[in-house]
Amino acid sequence: MRTSPSVRPTPSPALWLARGRHTGPDAEDVVRRTLHRLKDDGTIDDHLEVSVSEAAASSSDAVFEARWTVADSVTVRARLVLVRDAEPGVEWVLAAEAERPWDLGWPSPATMFWPDGPDASWDHQPVTGLRFRKVNRLPEDDKDIRRLLRNSVRGGWNINVVVHEAMTPDEHGRLPIGPLLPPSLRHRVVEHRAAPDQLRIVNRALREFGVQVPRGGAVLLPPTPAPQGFEADDFSVRTVFLDGSRPAELVDTLARFAALPLALPDGAEGVVTALRDDWQLMTLEEELARARGLVAMYAEALEAMTKSRDLYREAAERAHEALAVYRDNGDTVPARPQPPATPQGSPFQQLTRRLERLKDTAKALRPASAGDGGRGTEGAGERPDESGR
Repeated sequence: MRTSPSVRPTPSPALWLARGRHTGPDAEDVVRRTLHRLKDDGTIDDHLEVSVSEAAASSSDAVFEARWTVADSVTVRARLVLVRDAEPGVEWVLAAEAERPWDLGWPSPATMFWPDGPDASWDHQPVTGLRFRKVNRLPEDDKDIRRLLRNSVRGGWNINVVVHEAMTPDEHGRLPIGPLLPPSLRHRVVEHRAAPDQLRIVNRALREFGVQVPRGGAVLLPPTPAPQGFEADDFSVRTVFLDGSRPAELVDTLARFAALPLALPDGAEGVVTALRDDWQLMTLEEELARARGLVAMYAEALEAMTKSRDLYREAAERAHEALAVYRDNGDTVPARPQPPATPQGSPFQQLTRRLERLKDTAKALRPASAGDGGRGTEGAGERPDESGR
């Protein structure tokens, strides 16, 4: 049963989830080269390309796993799934989970699978085609703005922020804010940029979302449904200086939003389940732990079967004892009840025979017709003459 968006479960705070589209060629080779390079320089501990089933292979799916360490001793496990569809490129879904609640200062799991260079083409939003690491200019028409923002927040996979330019910025101000964010936020945030003369038209489109962007400021768009604790004023920034400096207030606002108990994005339950249940990149200690778990499970099943066998044997012995007591007392052993006799033939044949009997009965009880009645009268009139003779 599909879970309603209004009751989507809240994920663990140790999870990091993202989804995007790689629009360039050879996405699998790009991931393989990145993993090998990071393994060689010690950034990740190990990686594995998982053999997918025939069903998945028919959709040209590819699954990669990687494991690395953060904060000296915290292990992170991540699973990237590539899915080819009718659109150009490959859609990807990435789920990572740490051994403790996620810290935004940790490296982005996306950069463990994808190259972080400016020319890489993996950072497109799947529905809209917008970029995570670029400035996305809003269209001119308010209907187009509304449609674009509606598609951007759909599913709840990304954090969307609308930034208004109070005046035309210089070259530094036209740079995206993504590189100024904590590493684990950079590839989850989509920046929508409004030109200086778009304030009124943008705010008209934002009424649908229950928020307004201040002049020269920024506002976060809530997903549907809005998370608990979301108040539009609390996630609105009065002023964002677009001069290339770090926007401290906006960064703090984005961090507070990311810390809210956000619901799992649409379709993320299966991704998280696969990360936890289908994980294959294990250390020797993990392999031993899994083997011990299987042994314990089999032992428990064997014990349950043994108990069932003993109970059956005990019941059979009691039945034999009761039978012996009957015979020793000279009592007649109760006969085993016979199953009720089943009529011969199929149910269809039985129904046919019953209908034939009803048909014959109906013929016998049917009143005579007019012609039959005339003949019957003549016959009745002849009988007295014959009897007189």
